[in-house]
Amino acid sequence: MAAPSAAAAERPASGRSSAAGRGTVERLLAVPRRSRRDDWLRSALQVAVEIEFSTIPPYLCGWWSVRDRRSEAAQLIRRVVLDEMYHFGVVCNLLAAVGGRPRIRAAAPVYPGPLPGGVHPGLTVHLSGLTKPFVRDVMMAIEAPAAPLAGTGDGSLSIGAFYEELLRTFRSAAPELSAARQLRQRIGEDDLVVIRTTDDVEHAIGVIREQGEGTSASPADAPGDDHVAHYYAFAEIYHGRRLNEDGGWRYTGSAVPFPDARPMATVPAGGWDAPPDEARRLLDAFDSAYASVLDSLDAAWADGDTGSLMTAVRGMGRLESPAVELMEMPIPGTPYTYGPQFRPA
Repeated sequence: MAAPSAAAAERPASGRSSAAGRGTVERLLAVPRRSRRDDWLRSALQVAVEIEFSTIPPYLCGWWSVRDRRSEAAQLIRRVVLDEMYHFGVVCNLLAAVGGRPRIRAAAPVYPGPLPGGVHPGLTVHLSGLTKPFVRDVMMAIEAPAAPLAGTGDGSLSIGAFYEELLRTFRSAAPELSAARQLRQRIGEDDLVVIRTTDDVEHAIGVIREQGEGTSASPADAPGDDHVAHYYAFAEIYHGRRLNEDGGWRYTGSAVPFPDARPMATVPAGGWDAPPDEARRLLDAFDSAYASVLDSLDAAWADGDTGSLMTAVRGMGRLESPAVELMEMPIPGTPYTYGPQFRPA
């Protein structure tokens, strides 16, 4: 049987919210470019901070739920998680460079809910274990380009389109960039560095766009790189095949077996209702540790404190144990288990 094309991965209406109205990004983009100054950049970059951070909890839930971390799918998701942590650091540095201070705990995402700023309007992001619908309706939907190389786009405002406008505004506004409170850190395969020049801005935003969506000509996440961008990596998991340029980009490459995953249920609005005592203990422990991570991230960019950033990184690592314990705990009367709800205590 021929491998399916990406066109089969269109998002169903059930994966979307009925919320209407203009999001923050749409309102920002309605400002004429000649009128955008440093305050516009600070507002837009705060939205970027929120967008990048909001992707991490759902991707972590998918990754933590996979039983065999050596599996190809688990390795693909882990790489994306590290990339998103790097992207988050980049936009925090960009915001500091134009005199802003990232608001992280105060803007912590709530699940289920929309992406911050109104990008991909109508998309509802939820937390659950890894399933094919979760890969398609959340992971691929978050990263979807407006016009993917394989498959069809929905024409909505994508994260990449937002970053393109952000970069154009950096070029036109030409703000003075400050190194104060920016941080350096190795994150995954990337180095978070201080952004000092317009060329640095161009490079940083270019990396975020290419790692997430690829380019209009290639699905690679960097020139000459063997990795595909996040959207295509998730699509490979969904379709069960690597992406090949096979008379047009199609998922006809080597197999990517869908992994065995813990059956974490979708976290309901408001969190779990009346969980048993042991589940409540784990949920409280997780949420308290998560709150400490957010506080450390706030402190890191408030003072340019690398020590606080390392505290946050170590704290993020400690979230896995209670999360997996929850994913092993059955919800009475269902075939599913509990999981983290990412609600800071």
